[in-house]
Amino acid sequence: MNIKQISSDQALSDLSNNPVFSAIDPSEVAEQVRHSISHCKEIIAESVAKAEVSFVNVVSKLEEADDTLSKLFSPISHMNSVLSSDALRAAHDACLPLLSEYSTFVGQHQGLCDLYKALAESQEFETLSVARQKVVTNAVRDFELSGVALPVDKKKQYATISARLSELASQFSNNVMDSSLAFSKHVSDEQELAGLPQSALDAAAQAAHEKDLPGYLFTLDIPNYLPVMMYCDNAQLRQEMYRAFVTRASDQDGKSIDGEAGQFDNAQIIDETLSLRHSLAQLLGFNSYADYSLATKMAQDTAQVKHFLEDLAAKSLPQAKQEKKELAEFATAEFGASQLEAWDFAYYGEKLKQAKYSVSDEELRPYFPEQKVLSGLFQVVSRLFGVEVSEITNVDTWHKDVRFFEIHDSIGRLRGSFYLDLYARAKKRGGAWMDVCAGRRHKLNGELQTPVAYLTCNFSGPVGSKPALFTHDEVITLFHEFGHGIHHMLTQVDVSAVAGIHGVAWDAVELPSQFLENWCWQPDALAFISGHYESYDPLPQDLLDKMLAARNFQSAMQMVRQLEFSLFDMKLHQGLGQDQSVQSLLNEVRVKVSVTVPPAFNRFQNSFGHIFAGGYAAGYYSYKWAEVLSADAFSRFEEEGIFNPQTGQDFLNNVLEQGGSKEPMELFTAFRGREPNTDALIRHSGIMQA
Repeated sequence: MNIKQISSDQALSDLSNNPVFSAIDPSEVAEQVRHSISHCKEIIAESVAKAEVSFVNVVSKLEEADDTLSKLFSPISHMNSVLSSDALRAAHDACLPLLSEYSTFVGQHQGLCDLYKALAESQEFETLSVARQKVVTNAVRDFELSGVALPVDKKKQYATISARLSELASQFSNNVMDSSLAFSKHVSDEQELAGLPQSALDAAAQAAHEKDLPGYLFTLDIPNYLPVMMYCDNAQLRQEMYRAFVTRASDQDGKSIDGEAGQFDNAQIIDETLSLRHSLAQLLGFNSYADYSLATKMAQDTAQVKHFLEDLAAKSLPQAKQEKKELAEFATAEFGASQLEAWDFAYYGEKLKQAKYSVSDEELRPYFPEQKVLSGLFQVVSRLFGVEVSEITNVDTWHKDVRFFEIHDSIGRLRGSFYLDLYARAKKRGGAWMDVCAGRRHKLNGELQTPVAYLTCNFSGPVGSKPALFTHDEVITLFHEFGHGIHHMLTQVDVSAVAGIHGVAWDAVELPSQFLENWCWQPDALAFISGHYESYDPLPQDLLDKMLAARNFQSAMQMVRQLEFSLFDMKLHQGLGQDQSVQSLLNEVRVKVSVTVPPAFNRFQNSFGHIFAGGYAAGYYSYKWAEVLSADAFSRFEEEGIFNPQTGQDFLNNVLEQGGSKEPMELFTAFRGREPNTDALIRHSGIMQA
């Protein structure tokens, strides 16, 4: 399946609504945002003064004004993450207090709150669609969570805390990026790099060439860092790279002088963030920030989350301990390793994987060239949901490597579009994510605005004449982010507050993303996802068999690592052990659920952006929670056929199209016919239970 290409003048998208990235002037952004916020406040004042209790007056007019504001700031926020510069960072950070103040202004506006409450009790409410009713009921709930009922002095305190938390999150993220950029390792002697695959050497040589250096240059970007940890025979280099990676943005990050904290140290930011979050929660009547966080999630309370995580840990720990024992014995027997250091696990783990299954990521990489993987991904969603993905050329973007696509349904209707930014580069935040460029909504003039998404990864790009070649893990990451993307783009809800990913409980938002990952392991799908970049030969059956056999290699160790992060996050935000340090709390969690104890210099928490600069505070458990949902949802496809069109249509209709218009459990049971259980996840993870 080739990717269909269309020039921009043939596109169905109204590209005039898309950001013109090349025309953005960072120096003008703050004033534009300030003006847009003033307009939003005027709309609120008019609606309250008019006092007409109708959906259009209360919701639609403000939604339109907010959409304009979002379209102003969204490209700045995005570009600050993917192509950061001093000017972009300054523009972004200058907008944060303005946006925080506006968010607090709306959330604590008693007049607007009264209008929403009146609408919720009106006769019109009964005639509204389910989605519109959900917008109203969510808003009433969110007014309470924003402190609308607080006395004036407490409202001011709430506003001050919210603004400061916004600033701290941005500083945290900036420090991680700056600390990462501050480190590089130049190696001139190739003998020091024995064991590294040619693809990693080529990428490091290209990185050095771009800096006018001889030899090889290594950074902390994952595509550059991970091959060293997995393949390099030089333990000293592995140790140096590991230490640099796990001490980013800390007092140990290589910028320490005479014991003083590094210039990018996030420790004080973490402490202040936790203190302010606890104060905010107590201000609103919650015992802890964890209780406040769960007020908008599927999970009922912290006890339920704790039981969920500890139950998974109890089921996984025995096998995780056995997996570690097997690795240690293998490293000793085959390589004479007396003990495993933190920088040895990935290295010997890869050796053990090859010994057991005779397969490695590097052996598979030539079979996952970018174009083949993309066309295969689009074919998977085409078979499942009856949609077609086309590339639109000559579209204004922020970088030459960025591509733009449209999605159409089976009768040719435009459902959404997306920017795709796949490669790692300097000044780009690490990791992978999907973000909203524009949401689906009906405008006041009756026109339909189709959703637009940003899909961002950090993979190795083309090297020389070779196309970008992905590891299978990177293929899974791409499918994951595209799962978020189709959740956003295939929605049929027409009010932005609950369209796509908006309004979805945070512990359910990972359902579509983790769900789509399953097709990366299906032989019927791999037949068109993979193909050798030179010979075009399909993935050989013996390699496929080995890859599938190795699917759950050390899966229990991976499971408990994620449970460690989740329990640490939840305990941290429950305010447990407030007299102890963040590090000691993390150590305490590790004693209970970890099978590997990192060295004392490890400062994992200082770059844990998910909970300190993202939306996962007291919500990191959501990954495992949603993984239960996704595994159980996929089990229906296992029963009925992985490309069964009716099953795919049911998932589209009951989950993807519904966005946040209904409660997640209602949507899941509508698709699955029952509530979820953990059986499928444990089975898919290859964890054997006594």
